[in-house]
Amino acid sequence: MNKMLSAIPLVLMSSMAFANGECGKVTIADMNWSSASLIANIDKFILEHGFGCEAELVPGDTMPTGTSMIEKGEPEIAPEMWSNSMREALDKGVAEKRLRFAGQSLSDGGEEGFWVPEYLVKQYPEMATIEGVVKHAAMFENPEDPDRSAFYGCPAGWNCQISAGNLYKALNLDGAGFDLIDPGSGAGLSGAIAKAYERQEPWFGYYWAPTAVLGKYKMVKVDFGSGVDKEEYINCTSNADCLEPKVTMYPPSMVQTVTTEAFAAKAPAAYEYLTKRSFKNDQMNGLLAWMEENQADGDVAMEHFLTEYKDSWKPWVSADVAAKIEQALNNL
Repeated sequence: MNKMLSAIPLVLMSSMAFANGECGKVTIADMNWSSASLIANIDKFILEHGFGCEAELVPGDTMPTGTSMIEKGEPEIAPEMWSNSMREALDKGVAEKRLRFAGQSLSDGGEEGFWVPEYLVKQYPEMATIEGVVKHAAMFENPEDPDRSAFYGCPAGWNCQISAGNLYKALNLDGAGFDLIDPGSGAGLSGAIAKAYERQEPWFGYYWAPTAVLGKYKMVKVDFGSGVDKEEYINCTSNADCLEPKVTMYPPSMVQTVTTEAFAAKAPAAYEYLTKRSFKNDQMNGLLAWMEENQADGDVAMEHFLTEYKDSWKPWVSADVAAKIEQALNNL
C-alpha cells in the first residue's frame, strides 16, 4: 500500500507534464537519403533549442520506420515519409489513433516527369510540350544508332522503370523514332544529364525531384497536354501488367511528416511547428545541390539552411522560439 501511495506523486507529475505540453525525449527518424537527413537535422535543432526537447536521431527507412511507429510508437517523428508506398498501413495507424499526419514535408509533393534541358526550351519554346519534343526528335541522337533518337528511361529494377516504359508506349515514342535507353544505374542517368549539360547538347528522359541533379542542372518538365489521371496512373501506368496504357502526367507523390499520436498529444507546440515546416521542390533541389557540391551531411547542411534561409524557417515558429534558435546558432 505504501509503495502504491509513493507512486501517486510521480504519476501526477507525469500527467501534469503531459498536460502542460512538455516535449521531453523525442526520437526522430534520420532516413537514408539526403533530403530526409537534412530535414531530420533541422527538426532536431529546432526542437532542442526552440522547444526544449531532448531530441535524438535514429536510423530510418520508409517501410521499417512506418511499421515501427505503428507497432511500437518509435520513432516519434518521421520528417519525410513518402506515404504512398505504405498508404493503407499509415491510414490505419491514423484511424487507430496511433499516428498523425502533421503536414507536407514537400509542399509540391515528390515530382516525376520527362524532362529536357532549360537551354533547349529557351531556343525552342515548343519543346516544353511533348509535341515539340517529337517535332525535333532528330536532335536527340541515339549514341548507339544515329538514325534513331534517345529517350532515357529508368534503370532496370527500379519501380519507375514500369511507369516510364508504359508512358513511352502510350506516347508512341517508338513510332516517333525514339529508342528507350536503359541508363544502367541512377549514376548513369544523372551522368547522362551532366554530360549533355556540359556540352549543351539535347537530352530527353525521365527524372524526379527533389534531387541534387535538378538543383544543379536547370531542366523543364515536358507537358503531355493530358493533365493528371490518377486512376489511370495507379491502375495501369504504374502496373507492369498494363497492356494499353493511356497518356497521363505523373501525379505528385505525397511526402508527409508523420508523428505518433502520443508525441502530438504531449507536445502540441512542437507538433504545431511540424505542421508548418515544409519545403518547395525548387528550394530543396538547390539545398541538395549545395550538399553535393560541398560534400555536406545533414548536420552541416542544417547549419547552412538555418543560417542562410532565415526568411524560410522563421514563419514556422513564434518570435520567441525563433530568438532561441538564433541564439543557439550564434553559439555554434
